[in-house]
Formats: sequence, C-alpha cells, structure tokens
Amino acid sequence: MATTDKASTRDRLLDAAAEIFYREGVSVGVEALCRSAGVSKRSMYQLFASKDEVLAASLARRLPEYEARLVPGPQEETGTPRERVLHVFERLEKASAEPAYQGCPYLAALVELKDPGHPASVVARGAKEWLLGFFRAQAEKGGARDAELLARQLMLVFDGAGARAGAGIETLDGLTTTTVTALLDASGMR
Repeated sequence: MATTDKASTRDRLLDAAAEIFYREGVSVGVEALCRSAGVSKRSMYQLFASKDEVLAASLARRLPEYEARLVPGPQEETGTPRERVLHVFERLEKASAEPAYQGCPYLAALVELKDPGHPASVVARGAKEWLLGFFRAQAEKGGARDAELLARQLMLVFDGAGARAGAGIETLDGLTTTTVTALLDASGMR
C-alpha cells in the first residue's frame, strides 16, 4: 500500500471516529467504526494497535480546531482579558444552538471512559487543562483576586453548560455569558 493510500485511510478512519464517537459514544464497536470509515478492520489494525488508540488519535487531531473555535484568534488579541473570557462563552452559546451539538467531546470522553490512564482520557484531560490554563492566564492578566479559583469556576460553568445543552436540557442563549459576567464582576476582573 502506498504512503498516500495509508494517509487517506488513516484520515477517513479518524474523521469517522470523531463523528461516530461524538454522536454515539465511545462504546461503538470496531466493526461499526470501520464500516462508517469504509475501511477494513485489517487496515485499522495496520494503522492503530487498538480502538482506544483510534479514539485518542481522533480527539488529538480535532484539538487545534476545537481550540480555534473557542478562543479569540490572533486578530482578536487586542481584546481585554474579560472580553477574551466572554468570547469563549459566546462561542459556546453559538455552538450549542447547532442541531448536531451534543456537548464537549472531551468532557464526554472523560465521563464515558472513567479511566484516567486510557489514551483518550489523557488527550481529553489535556484539552480541559488547556482551557483551564487559558482561563487562569486571562484571570491573572485581568487582575482577578484569585485567578485559580476563577478559572476553576469558569470551567464548571463551561462544562456544566455544555453538558446540559448537549443533553437537550438547557438552551444557553445568554445564560452562560450572564453567569460568567457575574463571576468576573465578583472576582474583580477587568
């Protein structure tokens, strides 16, 4: 098999994995995954040692896109730390209104897997730590009295709101930005 064939097979497998695991959960079997990707199990096992590795690789592959969708880009770097935090929640509210939205794929993987040593849990935890770090850095720059506490509170709002919206329990239209504004005000963040 040529290198380009392997790359396209790998890409198809990772794209299908990201979609099917997000839509149906991480318990989807190898046969369903391979069928969705249009690849044989043999091809999958030539590229990955296990379904766990496919899941971890699919989450890692989507991480740059996930980060870019949430945080202000370089052209938006001029905003205040407060505006940058609110931007994340505005994006969350917008994403949660999309019909296919089912919550954060990284939180879903952590909740479903329950094994902190699982390769996909490691990737998912890294995504959550990245967002916590973003919130902490903005809180520090914005003069929050306790940047670590504020960052943790923002994560609770982010994950809780995303989970509730993803489960169809809550609509977020203005809810998270109002909640976060109150937290930012209470923390003394500018």
